[in-house]
Amino acid sequence: MPAGAPFAALRGQLRDAAGEFGGGEVTADILTGLVDDVDRALRERLEIFPVCHHSPASAVAMARRLHAKQPRVIYLELCEDLQPLLGELANCTLPVALQAYASELDGFPAEWGPLSVVAPITEASAEYQAISYALTTPGVELVCVDHSTDHVFQQKPPERATAELMPEDGALHGDAVGVQLGDLRPRFAELEAFLLHHGKVRHWSEWWDQYVEQPLVGADHATYRQVMVLIGSLFRRLTPDPARLSEDEARERYMWTRIRDHRAQSTVDVDDCLYVCGAFHAASRVDQFGVDSTAAYRIVPRTATSWLYGLIPSSHSAIEAQFGLAPGSVSIAAAIWSRATSGRGAVRPYRLSSAKSGTGKKAATPRAAKAATPRAAKAATPRAAKAATSSATGAAPASGEPVGDMLSGFLAAPSRPGGLDEDELRGWCVDLVRLARRNGYLASTADAIAVFETSVLLAGIRGRHRPTPYDFTDAAVTCIEKDTVPGRRDVATLCGILLGGDRIGRVGYDALPPLARDVYDRLIPLGLDLAARTQKRALLDLAGQPELRPCSDLLWLLRRLLPDGAVRPIMGERTLGESSVQESWDLALGRNQRSLIELGYDGVTVEQVLEQRLRRAAWDPMATAGTALAAVEDSILFLANRRFTEELGARAVGLLAAERTVAGAPDVLRRIRRLLTYYRGAGSVLPDWVQEFVTAGYAHYCTLLPVATVDEDTSVRQVAAMLGFLFSMESLALSLGCDRAQLELAVAQSHPETPATIALLWAARYQLGLLTLADLRSRCDELLGNPLTVPSFPAYLSGFVQALDPAPALTGFVVEALSGAFARLPDEVLLPWLPRLLTTLRAEAAELMPLLVREAGRTFPGSLPALDTWTPPWVGAPPAPEASVPVVAGPVVDLLADRPDTCNAVAALLGSTDPWSGTASAPPTGLLTEHPATAAAIAALFD
Repeated sequence: MPAGAPFAALRGQLRDAAGEFGGGEVTADILTGLVDDVDRALRERLEIFPVCHHSPASAVAMARRLHAKQPRVIYLELCEDLQPLLGELANCTLPVALQAYASELDGFPAEWGPLSVVAPITEASAEYQAISYALTTPGVELVCVDHSTDHVFQQKPPERATAELMPEDGALHGDAVGVQLGDLRPRFAELEAFLLHHGKVRHWSEWWDQYVEQPLVGADHATYRQVMVLIGSLFRRLTPDPARLSEDEARERYMWTRIRDHRAQSTVDVDDCLYVCGAFHAASRVDQFGVDSTAAYRIVPRTATSWLYGLIPSSHSAIEAQFGLAPGSVSIAAAIWSRATSGRGAVRPYRLSSAKSGTGKKAATPRAAKAATPRAAKAATPRAAKAATSSATGAAPASGEPVGDMLSGFLAAPSRPGGLDEDELRGWCVDLVRLARRNGYLASTADAIAVFETSVLLAGIRGRHRPTPYDFTDAAVTCIEKDTVPGRRDVATLCGILLGGDRIGRVGYDALPPLARDVYDRLIPLGLDLAARTQKRALLDLAGQPELRPCSDLLWLLRRLLPDGAVRPIMGERTLGESSVQESWDLALGRNQRSLIELGYDGVTVEQVLEQRLRRAAWDPMATAGTALAAVEDSILFLANRRFTEELGARAVGLLAAERTVAGAPDVLRRIRRLLTYYRGAGSVLPDWVQEFVTAGYAHYCTLLPVATVDEDTSVRQVAAMLGFLFSMESLALSLGCDRAQLELAVAQSHPETPATIALLWAARYQLGLLTLADLRSRCDELLGNPLTVPSFPAYLSGFVQALDPAPALTGFVVEALSGAFARLPDEVLLPWLPRLLTTLRAEAAELMPLLVREAGRTFPGSLPALDTWTPPWVGAPPAPEASVPVVAGPVVDLLADRPDTCNAVAALLGSTDPWSGTASAPPTGLLTEHPATAAAIAALFD
C-alpha cells in the first residue's frame, strides 16, 4: 500500500501490534489484510453497500444512503428467480418469506425432496429498504444477482444439503433452507467463544448488538461501510472450512458475473448504481471482483426441476430458529428500528403499502405511509432528487474516489453510551410487573424496583454504560420468576411480549396463490374472518341451511389435505354412505397459512390437488392394493368422480394380482368390506372393478395360502385376513364364476407348523365341513392333556381367536376352550401360563376380544349364586334309555302338526328317517322321541 494511501497509517499500526504480541508474520498478514480488503472494497467503482441481515444499523444506514444517493440501479444479493415475488410484498404484513418450492425433482437425489428455499424479510432489514425504494421510486431498476434456487442446491455437496434439510421444530419455515443477506457470524468457533467470554455475553446476537449495532446506529456512511467491511474481512479470513468458503466464492463469482452482464446492457452510469450484499461478500478476493474485471466465469445451466414460487408467513421466532439467533433478538432489533425511525431527526424509512390486505378487504394505510415515497422521489429525475437531498443528508464521496480513514478513529474511540436510559428502563419495569400480574405472578412495586436495580447492576458488571434489553430480561427472570411458572408464559416470554412479541407475518389476499384465494372465497358463507391467527368456531346446520353443504364438503377436503389442527371437526362425521346433519368445526387457517399456500403450488383447486395426490399414491412404485383401495375411498368421499374412482379401482385389481406376499391382507380385507357395504347400501349394481377385485382376490389368496402358512415372515393375523377374505367373499366369488374346489384344495395343501396357524387351519376345515365341533373339542382335550403341549396352548387359543373373523360360528367354542383350560389345569401350571395367555391375546387378537366377552356374557350366569348350579351348555346330559322315552304331547305336537313342511325340513337336517311315526289318531311323535331334549326345551317355552 502506498505511503499516501488513506489506510497506510492504520496498516502500519496493525503490523507493529502484531510484532509486539509476538504473532509472527501470519498474524501480521491477517491484520494488514483486513485493511487491504477494506481499501479494495471502497476503491471499487460500483459502490458496495455491506449489510448484515435483520440489522437495524444496516437498515438505518441503507435508508440514509438511499435518500442521499438516489441510485437508479440496485443490485441485490438475493436469488435471481425470486425477484418476481418482490412486488407482492406490498400486499403482506411483515415478516414474510419469499419461497421457492419443488416437490418433483429432476437432477437432484430423490431423497432430498421436497426442496424448499426461503428468504425472510423484516422491516428492520436493509434489503427491505432497498426493495421498497426501488418499487416506490419511478425509474429505479432492481436486479437480483445471487444464485437461483436451483443453483443453491447444485452448489451443496450431498452431505451438506442433507444436514441443512433437517426440519426445525416450531419454525414456520419448516425444513426449508434459509437464504439470508449478510450472514455475519464467526465461522471460527474459538474466535466466537473468545468474543463472548471477553464481551461478558451469552450469545452472539447479544455481542453483535452491544459492540456493532449500538455504535453503528448513529455512524456516518463512510464509517459504517469501513467497519462492516472490516468485520466481514475478519470473519472471512478466519474461516476454517475450505468447502464452505468455496461455496461463498462461487456465489461471489456468480453475482459479479451477473452484474457485469447487466452493466453491458445498461445505459445507467456506474455512479448511479448500488450493490447491496453481505459484509462477508464485500471483502471478496475472487478474480471476478469488480465491474472492471475481465476474469471469466461459466454459469452452469439449471436442472430440469420445476420450481414453484410464493410468499409464506414468517415470524421472529422462525427467523431466530433458522439462522441460529438468540431468542428475542429479532424482536429487539425491531424495537431498535422503531426507535430509530420515530421522533425528531429520525431517518425516514421506505415502506411498501397497498390498498388491499387480508382477504381482500380494504386495509388502513400503514403508519408512516407518507414516508413510503419520500419527498425526494417526487423530483423529476433521480439526479434532481439527489441534488435536493444531498445538502440535508450529507452525501458521502462517490464510490471509487479516495476516502478518509474512518476506522482508526472508530476503533480508538471509547464506547458510547447505548441501551436504555433511566426513564425508558423505569417504564419497562412498571409495564412488566403489570403484565406479570395479568399472567398469574405475584409481582408488586418492589419487584419493579428490584428489576430496575438489577438491570443497572448487570450492565455495570458487564461493562456497559446503560442496561440493554438483554440485561433487562435477565434481571426480570432473576427477580420475578420464582420456582414455578403459574401460567403458560414464563418471564422471558413476557419480556418478549413487552418488546413487541413474536410478530407473525401474514400474506395478503392479493399475494395468495389461486387455490388459497379460492378457498377463502368458497368459505365466505361461514361469515368468519379466516385470515385471523385466532381459532374460529364454525357451526353448520346443514338441514336448516343446505346452502352450507359446499362449505362442509370443502372443509372435509381441507382436513384431508392440511396438517392436523388447521381444520378440526368437533361434531360431525363423514364416512362411506353417511353424512352429518349438523357439524361444528375449529378453523385455524390463518395460523396455518403457509400450509395452505404450499397446497396452492400443486394445483388451482383443492379437488385437483387431491386427485393428483391420490393418483400419485396409487401409481407409486411402492403402492399396494391397500393403498389403491384407500385412494378409492377418498375419491368416493371427497371427489364424487365416478370415472376417476373406477380408474383407481382398476389399479387396485392390478396391484393385488401382482403382489407376491400377503403383508397387506388385513388392510385389503378391511377396506374391501367397507366398499362392498357402501355399494350394497347404495342399492346400485356392484361396479365392474369390484367384481374383478373379488374374483382376482379369491384366486390370488387361494394360490398363496399354502405358502403363507409355512412362511416365517407371515404373521397369524395376515393368514387370518386371507381366510377372512376367502370365506366372507365366498358367496359373491362363487356367483361370479369362481370354483370352491380351489379353496378346498388350497386348505388341503396347507401344512402349517406354528400352533396359531395350525389352529387357524383347523377352523378353516371346520368352516368347509371337513371337521366337526366334536373333532375340535377332542383336539383341544389332547393339547390340554399332554404336558408337552400345555405351554403352547395360548398360541393355539390365539389362532382360534383370530379364526373368529373367517369363522364367527366358533365364538362359543373359543369360550368353551378357555373355560376348559381354566377348569382342568392345576394352579402350578395355570398361574405361570396365564400372563403369557393375556399378552398373546392382547398382541394378536385385541380387536376380537369384544366378541369373546359378549359370548361369555351370554353363556355364563349373571349372578354368583346361580354359578353353583350352572351346567355348561357344552356338557351334554346323558341320554335316557329308549324304553323310558316319554311321548311328549301338548302344544309342541300341535305345532308340528300345523307346520308339517317345517317339521320335515328340520327332521332331514337332524337325520330322522321317519318323523311322522304313529297312526292317524296318534300324535306324530317320531321326531320328538328321537330328540327328547329339544322337545322338552320347546315345551318349557310354552309353559
